[in-house]
Parts: sequence; C-alpha cells; structure tokens
Amino acid sequence: MSRPRSFDHDAALEQALMTFWRHGYEATSISMLTKAMGINPPSLYGAFGDKHRVFTEAVGRYAETYGSFGTRALAEEPTARASIERLLREAAREYTDPARPPGCMIISAATNCSSTEVKRDLRDRREASKRAFRDRIAADRRAGALPTTADPAAMAAFYAATLQGMSVQASDGASREELDRIVDLAMAAWPT
Repeated sequence: MSRPRSFDHDAALEQALMTFWRHGYEATSISMLTKAMGINPPSLYGAFGDKHRVFTEAVGRYAETYGSFGTRALAEEPTARASIERLLREAAREYTDPARPPGCMIISAATNCSSTEVKRDLRDRREASKRAFRDRIAADRRAGALPTTADPAAMAAFYAATLQGMSVQASDGASREELDRIVDLAMAAWPT
C-alpha cells in the first residue's frame, strides 16, 4: 500500500514553473527542482515521472496562467489590429512584472537547450501562437478590415518575432516603457 502524497502538487508545480522560467530547462537540475518544490527526489519521480514531465506540466500551467493574456486578446478584441496591440501591450506589462522572472517562460526556457524533444515542444507552442495570429489577421482581411495586399502569414511572423524579441529584451532588463515603445513602432507597421 503506497503512502499518500505529503505535498501540495499545485504549489510544488508553481515552484517548478518559476525555477524553469528563471533558469531555463537545461540549467535546471533535479536538485534545484526538489529544493524549490520542497520535496525529495523520490516524491518528484513518483508525482511527475521525470524532469521532462515536470517541465511539460509547468509549461502547461504557464500557458493557462501567466501566458494566457495572448489567447484572451485574440478572442476578445473586435479586430486583429486591436488583438495584436492588446497582446503586445499586455506582454510589455507581464514580461516586466517584478513579482516573477522577466520575459516569457516558453521563450526563455528554450535558450541553450540541447533536448530535441523540449525544443520541439516549445517550438510547436510558438508556431501555434503564430498560426493563431495568422488566422485572426486573415479573418480581418476576408472581412475587408485589411487591404487585400496584406499578407497574413508575413504579418503573423513579424508580430510573433516582435513578441519573442520583447521577451528577450525584458530578460536583458528592458523596462515596460521601453517595451511599449517597441509596440508603438510595431503597430505603426500595421497596413491600412
């Protein structure tokens, strides 16, 4: 008969998320994780399986919490332009929040990562975001809110690159005001 789990899974996962966000996948060791999570290695392996599975759960939690502003912006705003601008403005705020690590976990966790599986998983998430941008922009073009010469795929790639660059800038110490100026320039490129 197994002993009941003696730790709060959600609280431990939150600490794992913060550790991966702060240090990236590659640099985060099992020792760092167990210390941050307040558990021992057998508990980590029993509850999560292995480091990759802890990371996968942490990324899922990030997407549902800290990183969910993008999905909301795309769903709630009336136009693609308003969606993208809101997403970038919220990214400027979220990426520079002093209460947590800077930038985007999905972008920063992949830095210097040698795991093909982790790199693929994170790339797939970034590509899904880019497709969501493209689909939202294409819908506006079909509705006549954008000129027919607008290229939804190119625009999506440009705004995804802007978002990813903002994450790196925040990790390098850029302020919210500096990121907002990047958003101003990016939105000036929107076709009319």
